[in-house]
Amino acid sequence: MENVSRPASTDKKYLVPLILVTSLFFLWGFAYGLLDVLNKHFQMTLKVTPERSTLLQAAYFGAYFLMAYPAGLFMNRFGYKKGIIGGLLFYALGAFLFYPAAEKASFEFFLIALFILASGLACLETAANPYITVLGEPRTSEHRLNLSQCFNGVGAFLGPWLASEVFFGGKEQGGNLQSVQVVYIVIGSMVLVVAGLFFRTPLPEIRESEIVSSADLDVKPLMHHRNFTGGVVAQFFYVAAQVGVAALFVNYCTESGNRISNSDAARLLSVSLVLFTVGRFVGTALMRKISPHKLLSSYAYINIILCVLVMWNWGWFSIGALMVVFFFESIMFPTIFALGVKDLGHHTKRASSFIIMAIVGGAVAPKIMGMLISARYSTAFSYIVPLICFVVVAWYGWSGFRVKGGSDLAGGSLKIGGVH
Repeated sequence: MENVSRPASTDKKYLVPLILVTSLFFLWGFAYGLLDVLNKHFQMTLKVTPERSTLLQAAYFGAYFLMAYPAGLFMNRFGYKKGIIGGLLFYALGAFLFYPAAEKASFEFFLIALFILASGLACLETAANPYITVLGEPRTSEHRLNLSQCFNGVGAFLGPWLASEVFFGGKEQGGNLQSVQVVYIVIGSMVLVVAGLFFRTPLPEIRESEIVSSADLDVKPLMHHRNFTGGVVAQFFYVAAQVGVAALFVNYCTESGNRISNSDAARLLSVSLVLFTVGRFVGTALMRKISPHKLLSSYAYINIILCVLVMWNWGWFSIGALMVVFFFESIMFPTIFALGVKDLGHHTKRASSFIIMAIVGGAVAPKIMGMLISARYSTAFSYIVPLICFVVVAWYGWSGFRVKGGSDLAGGSLKIGGVH
């Protein structure tokens, strides 16, 4: 197969597209950051149970499962740019639908609005994640994606911080639905502005025929790439863990016996997401010295231990352990994603859609944790679910990413597009 030169991420003509695409990571991080506080907010304002409130996560992550593959097909035909603009329009529509949902005070209407919003996010993630990985040298794809994902973390910690002030009004009471209306109208308007910027800005289209890997790997059927199939499994369990850890964070803190209010718990969640963001920057720097797969497995082992401490429910000590979990989650999603699509050649866009579909794991874990709580187990005990999920992530980082025959995709040792 003929080697084709790859665009260098440092080229000036790619700088603006990289900045614009990286802004998308902030937008979906912000939407996710609001989600876990909405969970507790709706328990109070709409009088839903903790188990039923986890339907928010089911709607949000279920949309990823249903929409990611169609989004991949759409981009195969029409390209990354149109996929991104379409995703932004769905995002804005879902945000605007929060207004009539609040007027009707209908939890079901909120679920529909959130599903539409998350459908837009599924399109954005299906486009932006692989676009970042292929817009540069293959050997630095994990580093590049982790750097862009840092801004996802910034949005994720700003979301609950804003929600603690606006949704709860700094009080123990649940606030009101009017605050939700205002926040989402502002979000929808901002997203439309970003969509306009993408419409007016030319983006270099990376065709799958130009994504060249070694000939032996490129001709294999997609499902024969072990790093991809293992990546789908690992991403399912990682997102399940991440969402499960955060979904009941506010409940865990308020039930800890430390007299923590909902507003204070939301602020602690925001601090945790600051740790998550710091972890992204630290992890991105560490990847210059440590192989991404080794860092991934090490972080997963640490989180297994931390989840045990959370389950013991030792007051502030366990709350601290729960917060530190966020730091060590930080590099998992982008690292699994980059390892999963590495060296897939013309399969890249389709593989990306499958890995994004695996985000549906986020709909499963909170539901199981809610069922455990409804069965009269403690919120602390329910954290056994993310513990099990981190075991799978540790396996992928240790050996699950390797292709058959023992080749290592993490170190950039394979010759790809003329770059070692």
